[in-house]
Amino acid sequence: MRSDPLDQPLDRLLGGRTGQRLDREMGLGTVRDLVEHFPRRWIERGELTPIASLPVGDQVTVVARVVSVDRRNMHSRRGFIVDVTVTDDDPLRPASLDLAFFNSYEALRRLQPGHRAMFHGKTALYRGEKTLNNPDFSVLDEAEEPDAEDLTPVPLYPATAKVPSWVLRASISTVLDALDVDALRDPVPADLLEEASTDGVPLPGLAAAYRDIHRPAVVADALRAQRRFALQEALVLQGALAVRRHVAAMPDAVSRPAVVNGLLAALDARLPFTLTDGQVSAGETISADLARDRPMSRLLQGEVGSGKTLVALRAMAQVVDAGGQAALVAPTEVLAAQHYRSLTATLGPLAHAGRLDAPDGPATEVVLLTGSLTTAQRREALLKIASGQAGLVVGTHALFSGTVQFADLGLAVVDEQHRFGVDQREALRRENPGTHLLVMSATPIPRSVAMTVFGDLDLTLLPGLPSGRQPVVTHLARMAHGPRIIGRVWEVIAEQVAAGHQAFVVCPKIDPTDRRDNPDDPDGLGNPGGPDSPDGTARDHRHDAAVEDMVPRLASLPVLQGVRIAGLHGRQDQQTQAETMSRFVAGDLDIVVATTVVEVGVDVPNATVMAILDADAFGLSTLHQLRGRVGRGTAPATCLLTTRLPDGHPAIDRLEVVAGTQEGLKIARADVQQRGEGDVLGAAQHGGSRLKVLRVLQHADLIELAAGWVALHQSATGTLDHPELAAAVQAWEAGHEDTGDYIEKG
Repeated sequence: MRSDPLDQPLDRLLGGRTGQRLDREMGLGTVRDLVEHFPRRWIERGELTPIASLPVGDQVTVVARVVSVDRRNMHSRRGFIVDVTVTDDDPLRPASLDLAFFNSYEALRRLQPGHRAMFHGKTALYRGEKTLNNPDFSVLDEAEEPDAEDLTPVPLYPATAKVPSWVLRASISTVLDALDVDALRDPVPADLLEEASTDGVPLPGLAAAYRDIHRPAVVADALRAQRRFALQEALVLQGALAVRRHVAAMPDAVSRPAVVNGLLAALDARLPFTLTDGQVSAGETISADLARDRPMSRLLQGEVGSGKTLVALRAMAQVVDAGGQAALVAPTEVLAAQHYRSLTATLGPLAHAGRLDAPDGPATEVVLLTGSLTTAQRREALLKIASGQAGLVVGTHALFSGTVQFADLGLAVVDEQHRFGVDQREALRRENPGTHLLVMSATPIPRSVAMTVFGDLDLTLLPGLPSGRQPVVTHLARMAHGPRIIGRVWEVIAEQVAAGHQAFVVCPKIDPTDRRDNPDDPDGLGNPGGPDSPDGTARDHRHDAAVEDMVPRLASLPVLQGVRIAGLHGRQDQQTQAETMSRFVAGDLDIVVATTVVEVGVDVPNATVMAILDADAFGLSTLHQLRGRVGRGTAPATCLLTTRLPDGHPAIDRLEVVAGTQEGLKIARADVQQRGEGDVLGAAQHGGSRLKVLRVLQHADLIELAAGWVALHQSATGTLDHPELAAAVQAWEAGHEDTGDYIEKG
């Protein structure tokens, strides 16, 4: 088979100097890298308008020379504005135009006096003069000046100051001219290109798609090529996940069928409530999986408070009845301790095996294994796990380290999938072959996202909420409207405490010197990530609320005099965190001031109010998760989202999404749309999403189409019957050893 021309180094076609420059500055080392560096948009040359003739309120495109660039700080809010004045040097009616870029370091770096650039945006009036705010732009070379006779669209590429858009255009043109298109191997089958068409015309093959996306005759051609590459990414990704599913299902598992009159039956008999229809349905699906001799790999997704933990406990009891052990894994020690208390309380005497007060019938022992145990406690726990005396084990991911030996691990339940990625799941399966796996998620996931991120897991949805749960009334507290607003927040908390309830106060930072959004999560595993807020606007974090600052401040407020307050954050030792949460659960504390360590799993039914300070620092899904910590009892609950941002700031719109709906799926969709797939798919850890074109909401139809095609064309041995696609999947896996991390978040 001939070598793939896309894999040859760029310097072979472009020369050493240009090839090395593209590789050094942008990481574009091969022909494939370059021709798949796709334009971010295309400008119709017919759109070009002289500045003097620009209409107001319309999308326009102008080519102009930069006259001046100035930076100034905003007075009414945090951040800065880059003021740019340009002129089109029109020989008939020369005119200038003022542009404003908000918090744009890119405009500061790339727009210099004398540069010519193409600007695209919506015109507006400011003090009676026409202006463009935050326009899209591309710096042009003199050789790129638009030709009045050439009406083909101009591609605009992601570029840098050292590799401007015109260098990319020239390099791509050279490579396309030299490319041996007859040697290209198309990973997308022709029947799928036809099926994915939206206008009755099949999507282009690989060679035509490269031409149309970089040199379109009309923009419509470029958009069809773009859709084709989105389909290709969906197909390769679904193929990779299908191979993973096959590998995961290869080892034999021990069948763990339900038994009559065992621990599960005794647990059901002692429940003080009736299971919801959703819990019954999910339980039946999981029970059937456990009875098979192939390992279960299932994602159980349900809203905050939908009763996932009870579904998991019933599955664990079935495994214990069948002679095996079950482990529940939590992302933090605080949450592990919470689960241990919850499981033992739910089981009651059924968790007292080996004790004098154990029931005459079935029972088991629950063991907690965390880093805060003493040496003697840890040794005792390890012995009970290794001997099989402990039927249920609760701990953090360290449970799957080499130092923990299970007698017969039948089921691993992983809480909060966004802290437990594909590579961790594979490690668990590798170290415990044949173990059934149940992954729980309280983060609502649009179906197309779930198929992309968790394609190696079967999906079970748990609808509804347990009886008695109250919706959480959410209000946006805009501190810019005056000091009375934050004062009312503290009054609401004081009123709830006086009524015998408890409160959470959540801060973005641990102490005032912290600069990152979430110091408990320095790798960005559960926060918006990066130095900017999730809506893409730069934030000044210096004044964000901090736990260690707020604890004494709240204690000094007259309205909260005598209230018992404590702080909780990730820099405290595990014992301190566990003791604080235990006191809060027991009712010995009225207010816990915390970071996002309380985001998941913390269950305090008496907590009825939460104030999230500087809520604009968090992503939408994080806000929804945090809100789920209240309203877990029968009393009405309130969540107060405080912000210092002024009216009109784009982050206000994000907060209003959370305040306006209880539906997690709506919030998740908005989160994906506003933050982009990069954060959702874990790209914050890897410098950008590996998905170049595919958008999991926009291209949901392509994802489902690709998944269906792969399911029909994967053989019993796991191989794909389309050799070109199989090769592309293999290249994807081989070229990205961090695939597990990449597909980590949802």
